[in-house]
Amino acid sequence: MTGMAQPASPLSVGSLTQLSLSLIAIVGLILAISWALKRLKLTHPRGSGEIAVIDELGVGPRERIVLIRVGESQVLVGISAAGMMPLTPLAAPIALKGGPPPPVFAERLRDLMRRPGNSA
Repeated sequence: MTGMAQPASPLSVGSLTQLSLSLIAIVGLILAISWALKRLKLTHPRGSGEIAVIDELGVGPRERIVLIRVGESQVLVGISAAGMMPLTPLAAPIALKGGPPPPVFAERLRDLMRRPGNSA
């Protein structure tokens, strides 16, 4: 029985290095996914109370025009790096074309997993 190799210690330098690199990779993956979701605007808080973002339009790299519902009225707001500026309150509310609500993350992930080419 002298020819058998001893099992590696779980606290060896190689094991700790592998564990550290795995943790760094997982944290990096989480940060990359959150950045991608933010850039692709897959997660878009809309609000459901008295104040809600109805729609928005990007007009530059850091500028947007946002249509906000406050109670029964709507307001156009310009958002830039310098801050927010109310553009105009609307006399008559804009009726948006009724598209489906944005899917929640679980539904979106399920749809991505069902695409052709995935081995799921």
